[in-house]
Amino acid sequence: MEEILKLIQQKASEYKEEVVEIRRYLHQNPELSFKEFNTSKYVCSKLKAYGIEYESGIVETGVVGLIKGNMAESSVIALRADLDALPIVEENEVAYKSVNKGVMHACGHDVHTSSLLGAAKILNEIKDQFSGTVKLIFQPGEERLPGGASLMIKEGVLENPVPNTIIGQHVYPQLEAGKVGFKSGMYMASTDELFMTVKGKGGHAALPHLNVDPVLITAHILTALQQVVSRMSHPTAPTVLSFGKMIANGATNIIPDKVELEGTFRAMDENWRSEAHIKMKTMAESIANSMGGECVFKIIKGYPFLVNDEAITNSAKQSAIEFLGEENVIDLDLRMTAEDFAYFSQAKPSCFYRLGIKNEEKNIISGLHTPTFDVDEDALETSIGLMAWLAIKALANKKRT
Repeated sequence: MEEILKLIQQKASEYKEEVVEIRRYLHQNPELSFKEFNTSKYVCSKLKAYGIEYESGIVETGVVGLIKGNMAESSVIALRADLDALPIVEENEVAYKSVNKGVMHACGHDVHTSSLLGAAKILNEIKDQFSGTVKLIFQPGEERLPGGASLMIKEGVLENPVPNTIIGQHVYPQLEAGKVGFKSGMYMASTDELFMTVKGKGGHAALPHLNVDPVLITAHILTALQQVVSRMSHPTAPTVLSFGKMIANGATNIIPDKVELEGTFRAMDENWRSEAHIKMKTMAESIANSMGGECVFKIIKGYPFLVNDEAITNSAKQSAIEFLGEENVIDLDLRMTAEDFAYFSQAKPSCFYRLGIKNEEKNIISGLHTPTFDVDEDALETSIGLMAWLAIKALANKKRT
């Protein structure tokens, strides 16, 4: 295996600039969730150029490729990347700045896709040196419910052939380029979207006794709902409840008829998640009714929690240490962010790890989902080589078991 490791490192270095160009093309031409038509065509063109068999049109824009080594049926490992971008106006002044106004790869999916293409090229060139099959999953719609992962699973992406293990990566702006991070077990939260409309009776702000003030009702509801986190959740069940949008379309002297809010609920326990839904809805509706108003509380259930298989993840971490050195592999903390890779993690033993992309000297320090997000492209050499190595090691480990 030592010879294969060195060969992969050599090829990762050799193909880095090509993968950088792929990443820059994707970054410059972002597309929103479930509208990644040109991105999908571009991925297909690369797979075709590499001589990798593929199928397109899965959930319209999804693509699945297959790299068959010796004894292709002996074991199957899937590698996943997401294709979509975010509705953000990019503020970076770079040559590869988005040309699609209001759309930006501000979550690193351009890195994920280009990394998987680079790893695929390496794996396809050395397929005579490993046994089993590597399944390449290019997934649409990670950023938008119900999530492309769930839809691809419904369309049979985990069949023909059936993967034993699924591996995915995500950029990590808090970690320096050249480093990666792992966490086994529970890793990321479930996510639900909350939509609340508080109705009252608007009128002149100087005559509140003639009105039913939905702004005041909303204030009471928001304060009370935090009890779900601070008083009702179990200390071992991390929970987040946040409202990020509120519209009360009145004025200095006008009380509006209604207030509209949007928020998110995150949890790590499915039973508590369901219980909390009932508590939030009941509490909000009761408070509004007690104050003479009405509350319509709508919950759109989103992604489940993401759990990394302990054996698979611990093995992947050791493989990363072999490839990068122990000083470049860290342990990650629990996160209350969410990812639709969670659907894969609950369907098959999985490992979802983080790729460092920060470089303070280059002023690459912005967080995810910001208009100045960018990556140190030196991280692409790490990502394509490590992903190929993780696939090789996972296939070898599965064969031994």
